[in-house]
Amino acid sequence: MELELIKYVVETFAEKKSEVEYKVEEKERVTEVTVFLDPADMGKVIGKQGKIAKALRTLVSSATPRGEKRYTVEIKEKV
Repeated sequence: MELELIKYVVETFAEKKSEVEYKVEEKERVTEVTVFLDPADMGKVIGKQGKIAKALRTLVSSATPRGEKRYTVEIKEKV
């Protein structure tokens, strides 16, 4: 469910939706989601002073039930 939430928020702000890639790594207590964006979409998805990225992380952490794996979200530029 959390991955769908991440995709929804990212694709709401990204203009080049087909260029967005997601990498999910399962670890012992953490699921790391890395979002790779086109350089032109970086500012739109991160937001001014990182407000959208911070709100995305807050949404994901509040959507995760207690005792479940924790999710981390990284936003990186596609190379």
